[in-house]
Amino acid sequence: MFDYREIMDGIIREGIEKGNIVGANLLFMQHGRELHFSSQGYADREAGVPMSRDTIFRMFSMTKPITAVAVLMLAERGKLDLWDRVSMYIPEFAHVKVMQEDGSLAEAKREINIWDLLTMTSGITYPDMGCEPGRRMDALFQEIKEELEAGHPTDTMGYCRKIAGVPICFHPGEKWRYGLSADILGGIVEVVSGKKFGQYLQEELFAPLDMQDTGFFVPKEKWHRFAANYRWSEESARLEPFRQNHLGLEGYREDVTYESGGAGLVSTIDDYSHFAQMLLNGGKYNNEKLLGRKTIELMTTNHLNAAQAVDFNWDSLWGHGYGCLTRIMQNPGEAGSNASIGEFGWDGWTGNYITMDPSEEMTLLYFIQKCDAGTTPEIRKLRMAAYAALD
Repeated sequence: MFDYREIMDGIIREGIEKGNIVGANLLFMQHGRELHFSSQGYADREAGVPMSRDTIFRMFSMTKPITAVAVLMLAERGKLDLWDRVSMYIPEFAHVKVMQEDGSLAEAKREINIWDLLTMTSGITYPDMGCEPGRRMDALFQEIKEELEAGHPTDTMGYCRKIAGVPICFHPGEKWRYGLSADILGGIVEVVSGKKFGQYLQEELFAPLDMQDTGFFVPKEKWHRFAANYRWSEESARLEPFRQNHLGLEGYREDVTYESGGAGLVSTIDDYSHFAQMLLNGGKYNNEKLLGRKTIELMTTNHLNAAQAVDFNWDSLWGHGYGCLTRIMQNPGEAGSNASIGEFGWDGWTGNYITMDPSEEMTLLYFIQKCDAGTTPEIRKLRMAAYAALD
């Protein structure tokens, strides 16, 4: 007999037993109703703290869809135009340089605009030793890290201004490249709203969505609920605690200065499910409208043309397109998935993952803390089981 709850629990249990993960939370919902919740393993193995429903996780790139919604809310209110040049808000982006194949620098054919940032077609890269702009970005982040350790942290706008000085990988709009675009969007939200990015999110999203444990830091009284982070060690052949800062994030204490729109949030599985439910409800939560239905359609429609999509080629993205900081299912067969066309979501560096399916009114959330995880074998199996469970 098919029992999806037993199957899902077994997939997670096997992942823990094999040492692939230390612990995990899973939440499976349809029509706004919980179908299954599972919490297994440890939030902090070394301290003996079990995983629990209110465990707080680093979101890393699952911050990005929230940042996209923040920007689109401002666009709906007439506070910005999606074709606005980034330099209108951060002047340092007026004269960005493009790194050409021969290593020379050229003026960009046009300036980066907000739409480029939302679709990751800006040319701005993450630190990446595989290309010269990426190496320069890595050097910049090392410099910022040293300043942080010396007691001189860089705030959100400071990051944006410094990022503007690193050459981009191609002329804006020509290709797709995963990078720091969402962090620049966070800076733009600050300029447009006149508020710190975290304050804007708290007032406009987290409070209305009852996301009480979501933000850019973990309050002292909640630190005991904050999951440890792990990374695979070849030396010990197992997952070991990872305590270093990553992508400029400062340790999630209350004095955080860099509020990263691409990676900085922490949250719980229930908090993030409220955000997901709002998107599936056409922008409404508890009868309060936060975002327009048509704006969500814009966010969750593929916007990459054939030339841009050439580099949208990670194996976890086969069969997908890209909207506004979200993946969009286009070809389930190519993706090796039984998911619906139009399913959307994203994942994070530490393995957090979300699926939102408008046609089935279904949400699947899977939260772990494992560096370099992205889309794991466990989540592919869990997705298959979740879709198989639908009537």
